[in-house]
Amino acid sequence: MNTSAGGAARIKTTTVGSYPLPDWLVALPSEQALVDATRVVIDTQEQAGIDVVCDGELYRFDINHPETNGMIEYFVRPMSGVRQEIGLAEWLDFRKAPGMKFRTRPSGVVEGPVGPGILDLMTPCARAKALATKPFKFTLTGPHMLAKMLLNNYYKDKRELAMAIADVLAEQVKHLDAEIVQIDEANLPGNPDEAEWAAAALNRVADAAKNRVAVHLCFGNYGGQTTQKGTWGKLIDYLNALRVDHIVMETMRRPREELEAFKDLRTDIGLGIGVVDVKSTVIETADEIARTLDHAESVLGRDRIKYIHPDCGFWMLKRYIADGKMRALVQGRNRYEGIS
Repeated sequence: MNTSAGGAARIKTTTVGSYPLPDWLVALPSEQALVDATRVVIDTQEQAGIDVVCDGELYRFDINHPETNGMIEYFVRPMSGVRQEIGLAEWLDFRKAPGMKFRTRPSGVVEGPVGPGILDLMTPCARAKALATKPFKFTLTGPHMLAKMLLNNYYKDKRELAMAIADVLAEQVKHLDAEIVQIDEANLPGNPDEAEWAAAALNRVADAAKNRVAVHLCFGNYGGQTTQKGTWGKLIDYLNALRVDHIVMETMRRPREELEAFKDLRTDIGLGIGVVDVKSTVIETADEIARTLDHAESVLGRDRIKYIHPDCGFWMLKRYIADGKMRALVQGRNRYEGIS
């Protein structure tokens, strides 16, 4: 046990972003219902004791595709220069790209200069922040992943496309009033050879933010299945190249020895580790999470870990499971730190 002075937690709890869609939002969608659902998601986190709350990424809700969480389409469909109508030949071209076995078709076809179009992240950010009484984190998909999900028929290469997307996102991010802006790059762990240009693109977005910036990386989750192979050791140079406040990493469903890789992380970058397994429907106990934290600090040292969180988003779980995991997250941290 590591007792925190005065009862204040030294390790903060947060979620990664997504939350299961409430059934009633899918059944009777409306603008008011979306606001109400966002209020419920934020209040559920606050009641659980989460320190930094998210909006559940409900702002990306698409009535025509409620089974997805809009991680790609929400961002690229409004952009100019991206065509949505995709033919068979284009599907086949996209499927030839390395590392895309988990996705059979692109989210769009780039056929001209990428511009902001009608993309608007400021409105959903402001709407959710107004509902939160605790520090608020807004999440968005990063330029590397968005570039990888598009068929590029205009730019010289994916790097050039990613930089163009980064410029669009940077213009949006500079107007976001959130304590933390988290950029998600969930395709990079399986493609570490692209790390150099991925870091350059992400930094272009991060540099535009008003407040703290985090980056989230994971090895994917679809129906409880990992979608990519790789190791964190191959991405330490990438992480050290980032101009961010902290990182939000999948570590619970990873080999325990991988924590050693983070000893080489720049000390001015805060470390967030996953202590909740989103690929499992079993709700962790407070003792299990406390033991996970104890092991992590025994490897990395006291005060190196700044945040704990789930490995990834909750959107594929049932709500009662996600809620239970959030309560356990806080209870486990409190038990470890001796907070009553």
